[in-house]
Amino acid sequence: MNPLERELTYPFDEKKPEPGYSIEVAPGVHWIQMPLPFALDHINLWLLRDKIDGREGWTVVDCGVTRDEVKELWEKVFDNVLGGLPVLRVIVTHVHPDHVGLAHWLCERWDAPMWMSMTDYITGRHWTTAEKGSSNGGEAAAQHFAKHGLQNEETLDGVRARSNYYTGLVPRIPDSFVRVMHHDQIRIGDHDWQAIVGYGHSPEHMSFFSPHHKVLISGDMVLPRISTNVSVQNSEPEGNPLKLYLDSLANYGHVPEDVLVLPSHGRPFKGLHVRIGQQHTHHQERFDEVLEACVTPLSAFDLLPIMFRRKLDTHQTTFAMGEAIAHLNALYLDGKLERRLGDDNIYRFKTL
Repeated sequence: MNPLERELTYPFDEKKPEPGYSIEVAPGVHWIQMPLPFALDHINLWLLRDKIDGREGWTVVDCGVTRDEVKELWEKVFDNVLGGLPVLRVIVTHVHPDHVGLAHWLCERWDAPMWMSMTDYITGRHWTTAEKGSSNGGEAAAQHFAKHGLQNEETLDGVRARSNYYTGLVPRIPDSFVRVMHHDQIRIGDHDWQAIVGYGHSPEHMSFFSPHHKVLISGDMVLPRISTNVSVQNSEPEGNPLKLYLDSLANYGHVPEDVLVLPSHGRPFKGLHVRIGQQHTHHQERFDEVLEACVTPLSAFDLLPIMFRRKLDTHQTTFAMGEAIAHLNALYLDGKLERRLGDDNIYRFKTL
């Protein structure tokens, strides 16, 4: 446990759900886990006891990626947890593969609707149908990173090879959806859950807060151990997602400190506002080290060993590059850095 984690409280200690089973974290709120095929090796998913139009059943929050082994685990969950009742609805916090990947299968398996923000739904539809694949890989992403200093051809070839990264984990997005918007009150069972929008990590991320249960399903907006990834994508190279992310954390201001936070990765915890404060401090420290380093003009790639003091594989390098550019863009758009495009077609930033 790192020092920041010690400032949080973990009511379930080291417990986690066994594959195919759940842990009830609040009345009618169940925690399950599914495996992921990368370094972040799990996602937490949530089952909420529900009743819609007189039908008893369950609402699923987030889905896991499209893999046969994940489908098999879901079938075990259906047998072991649902008590013979159906899935009535699938809610997706955001568009990333580990959250929406199996939504099409779950919706078809149970003839259930998918609920999601419009921006993330449209983004997912685009990423699964666009000829060049998603913004997470392919030639456009390679050119984006090359312009920010990544020149190693082997790594760039790895980025190009990821043109089908998204569709490999999310082959389809359901053809229709129910729109979720900020401040929506969603009746789940006998109680309302409030939708809370977050920006920066995805286009229009939704978290869900139950005042009755004192539970917040935070998705990826607030995680206990790792920082939420906030990246500049090639589809919006002049974007400022880090400012959007930090600003939108204020949307949790009304949520009480003793709420049980149910994150997508890591353990359920208490200490929401402590953790939000840690995130602001973390990014301010990154801003400070970028400004200090950029006294000499540097590219985003030049900053990787300063911002990420560990060996990065291709998958991790794409996230790290996106985050480095996000910090640079935020400072540049705030007037604290200047940017120049060199004769080598690489952007370098210098502290003003």
